[in-house]
Amino acid sequence: MDCSGCNKCTDVNCSIETKCQQLDRSLLDKWGAISYPIYQTATFAHPGLGDSTGYDYTRMQNPTRKQLESIVAYLESGIDAIAFASGMAAIATVMELFNPGDHFIVDADLYGGSIRLFNEISIKNGLEYTAVSLSSEDVRPYIKENTKAIYLETPTNPMMNVTDIQELAEITKEKGILLIVDNTFLSPYFQNPLKLGADIVIHSGTKFLGGHHDTIGGFVVVKDEKLDERLRFIYKTTGAGLSPFDSWLILRGIRTLAVRLDRAQDNALALAKYLKTNKHVTKVIYPGLPEHPGYSIMKKQARGFGAMVTFEVNSAEFAHEVLNNVQLIYFAESLGGTETLITYPITQTHADVPKDVLEKNGINDRVLRLSVGIEGIADLICEFNRVFAIAEKETTKG
Repeated sequence: MDCSGCNKCTDVNCSIETKCQQLDRSLLDKWGAISYPIYQTATFAHPGLGDSTGYDYTRMQNPTRKQLESIVAYLESGIDAIAFASGMAAIATVMELFNPGDHFIVDADLYGGSIRLFNEISIKNGLEYTAVSLSSEDVRPYIKENTKAIYLETPTNPMMNVTDIQELAEITKEKGILLIVDNTFLSPYFQNPLKLGADIVIHSGTKFLGGHHDTIGGFVVVKDEKLDERLRFIYKTTGAGLSPFDSWLILRGIRTLAVRLDRAQDNALALAKYLKTNKHVTKVIYPGLPEHPGYSIMKKQARGFGAMVTFEVNSAEFAHEVLNNVQLIYFAESLGGTETLITYPITQTHADVPKDVLEKNGINDRVLRLSVGIEGIADLICEFNRVFAIAEKETTKG
């Protein structure tokens, strides 16, 4: 790497690992704190009439949140990032860009909370949407005169379908519609959709960015000033901003994003290979396996494959025994932390998704989802050996 022209440690040519360690130096407080301060205040005093420090009221702006937003925008190569109280608050705000009668296209396989929002809120507000399997179908026939955006996750939650972002961006640019990508599963460490042609990137900051299962947050990142201005207006009006303390927690989490994801990804690949060898496992879905349909696309558009693994066992009873007997692994809803979590999508993340949609997407009572953590891989495999042995014994009784 040629650093001869680099005059600041936040140079755009720095590695992603280095970017995760940097604060926005223009926003540093006068004491030079390396752990950025928590400005736990609701309001800010003005020096005088017509004179402002740049901060008025924490619903609109706060120094701790601004520091976090600056770093997330930097990591995603956007002009701005807006930090929200949750990932769902971020998605809901993006939906406020549209008017009654507007149509948008969504991926058929999405996080259940997103589907619930579209079904219960967006439709009520007069929006129309069409679900399409974007990883396998040509989206062009579904685009209508009133289509304003395409919304997707890649990889998807929980079936790990992979869509070519750059290819889809060429279509959206041609049609003059927005491309919105939820990048939660990979984080900016592994994938940067804005660089591939997306217009808006969404994150649940609760997940890999925060990384410790101790806070809730969300982000919207953009590269267009007019779009950013509109989103900022909606943001300050609806009041869904991230608190200063939660902003600080995610700032802290980003510092270890690279090392956490490198270790978790290694563990995920090892577990995916291990699960393939178990007689009770009928399917393993991980984009880092060469047989995954999206493997070559991931190699092209991402720097890694992530830490999420979905697998299917041979019966619902076996799945229930696995969930009832895990100890080292936590049976919990969420993802992206240092601990390995196992989730049952059909009763947790996708409980509110219509049955026909679940069936079409292949989500059934035998499917389990892993968010792989940073534990010793030998210990994780030992845990599965123990749990699978118990499940086999219990499901073969009588």
